Amino acid sequence: MSEQAPEPFESVDEDWGTALAVVAHPDDMEYGGAAAVARWTGQGKKVVYVMVTSGEAGIDSMAPEECGPLREAEQIASAAVVGVDTVEFLGHPDGVLEYGLPLRRDIARAVRRHRPDIVITSNFRETYGGTMLNQADHVAVGRATLDAVRDAGNRWVFRELVEEGYEPWNGVRQVWAAGSPQAGHAVDTTDTFDLGVASLQEHKAYLAGLGGPMADPREFLEGFGRGAGSRLGVRFAVPFEVFPLR
Repeated sequence: MSEQAPEPFESVDEDWGTALAVVAHPDDMEYGGAAAVARWTGQGKKVVYVMVTSGEAGIDSMAPEECGPLREAEQIASAAVVGVDTVEFLGHPDGVLEYGLPLRRDIARAVRRHRPDIVITSNFRETYGGTMLNQADHVAVGRATLDAVRDAGNRWVFRELVEEGYEPWNGVRQVWAAGSPQAGHAVDTTDTFDLGVASLQEHKAYLAGLGGPMADPREFLEGFGRGAGSRLGVRFAVPFEVFPLR
């Protein structure tokens, strides 16, 4: 008996002007999401990146004090390739992130500051599908992002943010988790696929220290993009799990 084919993806809503991408590490957006960002900035949309850490624990051969600034620089260069000129780093410690109030507060502050229509994060399910485990940092940031979007709209949660000058923001319509195994939506990235590859290639030091199949940007992203593309009826796509807030 043959396996049942997966359900086709629906296209994501692209009727918006500003998105905020909140992820744990430099390179998290590039492993799949950057080609989608290139499509949106090419349409005139504004996308801002917020990195919760600086990825300082990500290269085994390099001490965190040296690694963090290098990875920040690589992320800024990577973002520029896909039309993102605002990249912020929240300074939380790489590898040991914990879901909790400090993380929610910092993300809520970013949401109030940038006032986006859409918030993007990375997959925060336990796996990437099957038995491939997700990273604890991704899980913590994704779940905190979902809650922080609601926190951002409540004047009486994190009252100190109002005192800092950040008024509540209830304008987020949806939160999207890129690469989730429970994705039901996707966006066509056929025309911007090469920009996504070029964006990942900017993480030169990280890729050099990584090794394995994820160290080859084009090969990895082709596999990632084709799978989603086949379910959207295009050559390449990026999948998203969509959480409506309205």
